[in-house]
Amino acid sequence: MKIYGFPLSPFVRKVVVAVKEKGLDAELVPSNPGQPDPEFSAVSPFHKIPAFRDGDFTMADSTAIVTYLEAKYPQPALLPASPEARSRAIWFEEVADTVLTPAGAPIVLNRFLRPQIFGTEGDEAAALAADEAIKKPLVYLEDAVSGEWLDGAFSVGDIAVASVIRTLSYTGFELDASAYPQLAAWFERVQQRAGWKAAVEIEKEVFAAAMGR
Repeated sequence: MKIYGFPLSPFVRKVVVAVKEKGLDAELVPSNPGQPDPEFSAVSPFHKIPAFRDGDFTMADSTAIVTYLEAKYPQPALLPASPEARSRAIWFEEVADTVLTPAGAPIVLNRFLRPQIFGTEGDEAAALAADEAIKKPLVYLEDAVSGEWLDGAFSVGDIAVASVIRTLSYTGFELDASAYPQLAAWFERVQQRAGWKAAVEIEKEVFAAAMGR
């Protein structure tokens, strides 16, 4: 089993965490969509990350990959059994992927990628605007945490939201516990999970190698 991409991406991290939560082993193959090699191109025809291979099966979308993992390796479940809870899990994944990620992207681009990876100057005005834009989804998520997890049981929704927050942490971002006490406590619980810790260790190793550290 192989995962192609770079773990700074919350979408790649989502798949790595899902694999580890299920107790599976997968090789993380660092892959640059801007400089695709033949192996990566064969798995991801549109050069999107993450890409994935399990034997002869290939896929290049994080939601589709997790859906495959859930069907083939159903335990422990990352999609709840009840229709209502399963729908909520997918909803929170969607919030992470299409609301929280775009809102926070200018922060990551201008406070981390440009100055530390690309060696160019970031646009702090754009980052400041994103600081404000991200408050709306964070307030929503703060109100959504009604128990230990977002939808009653740890699921792909928790993984997806936490993955975005970890990517933001590369910029120095931290959840303000005074503004988002429920969400901050929830994120701390996510970080204590064995699957999350295993994925973070892989991330650190790959990132250190890429940075020559």
